[in-house]
Amino acid sequence: MNSIDPDYADLLQTARCQPGRRVPIPDLAWPEGVRCAVNFTLDFDAMLLRRLLNEPWGQRAKGEFGGRVGIWRILDMFDGQDVKVTVFTPGRICELYPKALHCAVAAGHELADHMWEHDVATDPVIEEAHLSRTLAALSGISGQPVIGTRSSHTQALLRNKGVLYNSFTSASRMPLYEYDEEGANPILQLPFHYALDDAMFFSFGWLATPNQAQRIMDVDEVFDIWWQAFEQEYRRGGYVNFLLHPFVSGHALRVDMLERLIQRMKTLPGVWFPTCAEVAHHILTHYPLHKIEG
Repeated sequence: MNSIDPDYADLLQTARCQPGRRVPIPDLAWPEGVRCAVNFTLDFDAMLLRRLLNEPWGQRAKGEFGGRVGIWRILDMFDGQDVKVTVFTPGRICELYPKALHCAVAAGHELADHMWEHDVATDPVIEEAHLSRTLAALSGISGQPVIGTRSSHTQALLRNKGVLYNSFTSASRMPLYEYDEEGANPILQLPFHYALDDAMFFSFGWLATPNQAQRIMDVDEVFDIWWQAFEQEYRRGGYVNFLLHPFVSGHALRVDMLERLIQRMKTLPGVWFPTCAEVAHHILTHYPLHKIEG
């Protein structure tokens, strides 16, 4: 028998253990009258990590645009369409752009964790301190507990802090429960897909990729891709999670494209635009893990 390449062996082990970690939700149905749930989520990081790493001025300027201009344009559009969104927010943003977050909360949008400075410390003591600080900062603005995250924080720590859901996987098209690597500390996952991430279509100089790998696509092309993705899930009675960045989608043409997309979705019956918290509460109430596994 041929020896197994060490890299392949790790991949094989991962592939074998993943099905046991991820628990699908059979026959998941939405509230009465709803055919498809659509989460619009904002990663309001304002290029925070890029700026902290002292990347070139052009990258830092993108973050300034997102915090000073983009977030306001996007929130105004969603408010005009009466669509509530989840704003995944690093704790440091509470210091940089508090007014935008206060306005988001006043309009009925959800604030959720997106790490302290857009990364997770490897030291567990620092990780716990960062998460605690972030949750306190966000709760101080929203006036209520933070129950969601988009992060790689340790699941035991998230559960200990009262976080009920994560939106940090592309492993499925539908919400699911996920155990940690030790087979413990399950948490509800609300998956997104990078095909519905604006940064994949509208970013130049993204994470130091070479020029030939950049994508600055026409908004009408992206509209067609996203409409087809939504339409497929709508036919299946499914779930869609759009991941937007104010420094990316806050530009005027892209905001207009998003508005057209929402308006077209509204022409179909049974489209629900909840926050991630609303989706999580629906699932945790009607499809708790103990009933699925029991």
